[in-house]
Amino acid sequence: MCTAVRFTDSEGNLFFGRNLDWTVGYGERVVVTPPAAKVPAAFERPDDPERGHTVMGMGIVVGDLPLYFDCANDAGLAVAGLNFPQSARYAAEPVEDTVNVAAYEFPYWVARNFSTVEEVRAALERVTVVARPVNEQLPVANLHWIISDATGAIVVECLERGLVVWDDDVNVLTNEPDFGWHRQNLRNYLMLTGGEPAAATWGSARLAPFGSGVGMQGLPGDYGGPARFVRAAFVNAHYPTKSGEKDNVTRLFRTLGAAAVPEGCAEMADGSEERTLYTSGYSVATRTYYHAAYDAPAICAYPLDACDLTGDKPFFAEAAA
Repeated sequence: MCTAVRFTDSEGNLFFGRNLDWTVGYGERVVVTPPAAKVPAAFERPDDPERGHTVMGMGIVVGDLPLYFDCANDAGLAVAGLNFPQSARYAAEPVEDTVNVAAYEFPYWVARNFSTVEEVRAALERVTVVARPVNEQLPVANLHWIISDATGAIVVECLERGLVVWDDDVNVLTNEPDFGWHRQNLRNYLMLTGGEPAAATWGSARLAPFGSGVGMQGLPGDYGGPARFVRAAFVNAHYPTKSGEKDNVTRLFRTLGAAAVPEGCAEMADGSEERTLYTSGYSVATRTYYHAAYDAPAICAYPLDACDLTGDKPFFAEAAA
C-alpha cells in the first residue's frame, strides 16, 4: 500500500510526496545520482543522453544502480512508484523498435531524461516496460507510477490492454484498482464537505449539527487503496493554498498523514502487518527532499544544493544539520 499527492504553492511551485506502506524496510536512504553518473541500463537505449538531470529520492543502491522508490530531478519533475500487484502487466521480453525500460529503472529513467510531464507523455508513446528483475534477490515489483511537475500529473499503468497514461486531475494516487476506477469512485462522495451542515427540521424537531467536521460523515476510514484515495483526494483538494516552505511542507506531511497506516490496522494474509514506513516529499522551489520515518517522525531535510554533484556514481545524502 502507498499514497502519493502533489500540489503547488501560492507562487506555483511544486510540492510532491508519498507514503510508503509495507511490512519491512529495505535499508532505504536518500540517494543522489549526479548528472555524469554511469548507471548501467537494462537495455540498449542509444537515445539516452550521456549526461542527464541530477536525481534525488528515496531508494537503495545495488552496485552502481540506484533503485528509486520515489525521486525528483533538478528540473522540477517528480515520480513515485506505488504497489499495483493485481493489475500490472509488463511485457515479458523487450519489444523491437520501441524504447525498452525495465520496471525497476523506470523512475530513474524518467527523472534522469526528462524535464516536464509533457516530455514524458510524448516519450511514452514508444516505450515498453519490461518485467526484468534486478537480480535473483530482487524480483520484479508490480507497480504503477505518478509523474508530476508544476503543471499537473499523469499516472502510468501497464494493463492487460497495454500501457495507459491517465491525466491525474485530482493529484493523488494509491494502489488497486486502476486509476480510472478510482477517479470514477470519487463521484460516490460528492456530498462530503469541510463546512458545517445546516440545521434541519424533522417534524417539530430542529436538529443542529454537533459541530464542525460533521460534513465529512461518509468519508471512508479503512486503509485499503480506494479509501485512502478518497481521503487523500479530499484533504488535498480542500487544504488552503499556502505560501513559504515551512507551511507547504507542513501541508504535505499533514495531507499524507490523513492516509498514513498505523501498526496493527492492516494485517497481511501471512500475519505480517503493514505500516507507513516513511513519508517523504520534495520541494522544487528549494530543491530539498524531506523525509520522516515511522519510528523517527521528526522531518529531516536534504538540500540538493548542499551535495557535491561532480562525481559519476550515486551516493547517499546527509541530512541538513
